[in-house]
Formats: sequence, structure tokens, C-alpha cells
Amino acid sequence: MKRGEIRCYTFKTPDKKRPVLILTRDSIIEYLGEVAIAPITSTVRDIPSEVSLSRQDGLKRACAINFDHIQTVSKRKIGSLITALRKDKWDQVRKAIHFALDV
Repeated sequence: MKRGEIRCYTFKTPDKKRPVLILTRDSIIEYLGEVAIAPITSTVRDIPSEVSLSRQDGLKRACAINFDHIQTVSKRKIGSLITALRKDKWDQVRKAIHFALDV
């Protein structure tokens, strides 16, 4: 598991299995039981706290990483690798996190 990977995660009911972006830095992941993630949703609101993704990014359909719902979850519950976030998207990720957390 590495930062920037998009993996499957099953959220508690009533939510469902969906892709998530791993946010925790690589240097600490092996020492932690939990990692920070941002869920990816097919509900694209086109707001500053989201980063849009498409089939070109390795996803099945148009979607968005939602940084208003960053969570810490158990590593054991993180599923299979879907794809990795393209390097050119990281500037958008930083801006969206900054906006979502107002830091």
C-alpha cells in the first residue's frame, strides 16, 4: 500500500464498497494500523474540495475524490489496488485539501 494509490474500501452500512485515495505518507504506512483516505464518489459536484477523475485516470466512469470526507480507516479493511493517482493530479489534490480543511 502506498500514498496515491486508489484502492477498494467497504464503508459501513448504509454506504457501499467504493474506491478511496490513500493519503498517508509512505514513510509511516508500515508502522500504522490505520491510514488516512479520501473517498471517491460518482456524485460530482464540481466544487473546490473535489478533484475530478475519469476513465483516463483508470476509473470506470467519471467521478471525484471528495476531500470534505477525509477519514482514518483500518489498513486491514483496505482492498485491492485499482490504479494510482497520476502525478499531474497532486497539485489539484493539495488545493482541494487546503480548501476542504481551510488551512
